Amino acid sequence: MLRYLAPLLYPSICSLSEKERERYFKGKWVVVTGASRGIGACLAEELIASKANLLLIARSEDRLQELCRKASSNGCSAIYRALDLRNQEQLSLLCEELPGLLPNVHFFFSNAGKSIKRKISDSISRAHDFDRTISLNYTAAVHLSLALLPALKQSHGTIISTSAVSLLYPFAPEWSAYHSSKGAADIWFRTASTELFTEGVKVRIAYIPLVHTEMSAPNLDYRNLPGYQPEAAARILLRLAIGRRNRYIPWWARLSAPLAQAFSPLVTIGYKYYFKKKRCLNTATRL
Repeated sequence: MLRYLAPLLYPSICSLSEKERERYFKGKWVVVTGASRGIGACLAEELIASKANLLLIARSEDRLQELCRKASSNGCSAIYRALDLRNQEQLSLLCEELPGLLPNVHFFFSNAGKSIKRKISDSISRAHDFDRTISLNYTAAVHLSLALLPALKQSHGTIISTSAVSLLYPFAPEWSAYHSSKGAADIWFRTASTELFTEGVKVRIAYIPLVHTEMSAPNLDYRNLPGYQPEAAARILLRLAIGRRNRYIPWWARLSAPLAQAFSPLVTIGYKYYFKKKRCLNTATRL
């Protein structure tokens, strides 16, 4: 059933026209985190085709070098920084370097993220999972935004945050680490959108639905669900960056999320019933 609904739930996203590419991105400095894989890599490819100048940030140095070579052959300036944004020391060094590295930035795609699904009771000896998730999804995003803010002000630039559509609904069980970190980032960026507007910096938030990437692949529940490919998600972010809207929300979430929140007590009861039933089935299986 869901397979037949996929074109309706996940409509195709058109690429930017050549005129749009040249007008908004050609020759402009753009920073992308999580640039070596998934949505971030597709963003980098689209921006290279747009002849933007790039600072690419991710862990996979080989992939970043490949993207920079491709950018250079297309007439773009491109540099990279290969590091783990969860590492506080590496993050601090990058933030210290950024003001001198890029005096002006037109777009910052805060895209790097970590997803994790685990029951709280299974996290008793894994508190580090919460630290790692929030350090990437929230702390790194905020630190980089602050470090880039002077350059963004100089260019009247735009910050684009890759968020999750699930934040718009009552929170599901087993996603406490992910939702708490993404929720903190969401609150920060929504607050920043009000404050920074008066200083000439726009903040856009994309509440992205399911995207089939390496990050989502380990979750078996997602494999048979409809979703976007990373190329389509990258186009969503690019269109949000240059459009008039401050938020991207799928059409079906605009309709259903307010209803879900209005009936959140019932939704929560449903979650509890499902979670209890799932635990009973798991117990029976072990026996």
